[in-house]
Amino acid sequence: MPKRNVVIGFLGTQLDSAKPSKREGSRWDSWRPTVGLCQHEDFLIDRYELLYDSRYESLAEEVMADMRQVSPETEVVGRVLGIQRPWDFEDVYGNLYDYLQQLRCDISECEYYAHITTGTHVAQICLFILTESGHLPGKLIQTAPPRGRSIGASRGAKTVIDLDLSKYDRLATRFSREQEEAQDLLKSGIATRNAAFNALIEQIEIVALRSRAPILITGATGAGKSRLASQIYSLRSDRAGVEGDFVEVNCATLRGDGAMSALFGHKKGSFTGAQADRAGLLREAHGGVLFLDEIGELGLDEQAMLLRALEEGKWLPYGSDKPVKSQFQLIAGTNRDLRDAVVEGRFREDLLARINTWTFTLPGLAERREDIGPNLEYELVNLERDTGRAVQFNKEAYGMFLKFAEHPASAWRGNFRDLNAAVTRMSTMAPRGRIREQEVEAEIARLEYAWKRGAKDDADDAGEREFSEVLATVLSEEARAEIDPFDQPQLAYVIEVCRGSRSLSDAGRVLYAVSREKRRVKNDGDRLRKYLAKFGLRFEEL
Repeated sequence: MPKRNVVIGFLGTQLDSAKPSKREGSRWDSWRPTVGLCQHEDFLIDRYELLYDSRYESLAEEVMADMRQVSPETEVVGRVLGIQRPWDFEDVYGNLYDYLQQLRCDISECEYYAHITTGTHVAQICLFILTESGHLPGKLIQTAPPRGRSIGASRGAKTVIDLDLSKYDRLATRFSREQEEAQDLLKSGIATRNAAFNALIEQIEIVALRSRAPILITGATGAGKSRLASQIYSLRSDRAGVEGDFVEVNCATLRGDGAMSALFGHKKGSFTGAQADRAGLLREAHGGVLFLDEIGELGLDEQAMLLRALEEGKWLPYGSDKPVKSQFQLIAGTNRDLRDAVVEGRFREDLLARINTWTFTLPGLAERREDIGPNLEYELVNLERDTGRAVQFNKEAYGMFLKFAEHPASAWRGNFRDLNAAVTRMSTMAPRGRIREQEVEAEIARLEYAWKRGAKDDADDAGEREFSEVLATVLSEEARAEIDPFDQPQLAYVIEVCRGSRSLSDAGRVLYAVSREKRRVKNDGDRLRKYLAKFGLRFEEL
């Protein structure tokens, strides 16, 4: 059974009024939006709720009588709203809101339409807003005067506007294009192929344009946190009306009085060397975006000050008793697990709760091997822009480097910093702007040596800790007692390597670096999983 059509609209005190004429019946020759809407044979109105001011009672009665005459099947209901000031937004919105609250729409039985052609501009805007917000769960309908003077032209034209803009092909295409452009900006124009990373960028694009809450970006060193923060700022500047600056600081470089001064400013003479007032980075970021990279390195005092600045928008500069104010959006970056830092007492739990409304973890380059090719092209373009020297690979060299770069054994411990450095070195040594196999072979050897050295350093660091202390963090005393003394140092070493690795496979490549080369099938992750299972352990728990 089809739903009943219910239209809600304001009386048009000018447009709905029949123009005076000596000729009887001439009022039917003029276009009156409310009456005309009831004359459309392809749009049957079951009920029309006509909203009006009590001062226009006689006009309302006349219009409703004409509506019933042209459409006898329509139930015409007059509703007097208590609007005292028809051009006052608060008065109109409040009365219209109260009316819709008592209307109790039944969307299972009725289709609702808001007629936005009549009424004051304020009334039209308020009706639009309440429809768009879902307080009136329906569509907009708009009428327009007829073209020419053809028979029956007094009914004019009508257009139904569905607020679900995805249904409008041209609008949907435009919005889709804008969304693609926003995501392209966040990816620095790189045509990334990794599905998980692209899905992450889609989420970040939505948050960047809709929320001013702090954003926390986590990921390994070199994963691109700083670049992403800068691109979020660019997107917000272009689309969200951000007018302030992008202010960036690496918190690992801030120490002692200098940390407090750099972030929050100071008064002249507040400490040795404070020869003039300083505004501080939070003040410089007013109206813009503040990016605090490695936020986990901040001292507890600075964390307390930052929390107050985020919650109250004000703080006391170092050595001052007069608060200053600043409104900014915070983007924080870290390569640490701040939850562990909270447990260890190095990071405030209340600050973490404040900054992790939106948390995004950037995958490392080794987790996005299909994106190495596009990023390689991006690095070459950047190099030309920065140096003015165009450099390209020859075909064989490009294939050789890409095969090495995408191989699972390539650790990419420094992530995009490793890739950037590799491109810089090969480009510098390339004769006449062409990277050959010789440059690629030398770079592969250099990277492999650096990664193996890094893995050895990690292993040496693990060996410096007492193995019994390591085991005590994951196994009970009873469980440790059942492990042979011969196996305990080895297990402790394995645990430490796992903790320093991004994935089970990465840890396996380090632990089986020699034996894996003798195997036809290099199942490092599976071997490590089985080894840990012997002791009741899982990589994810470590």
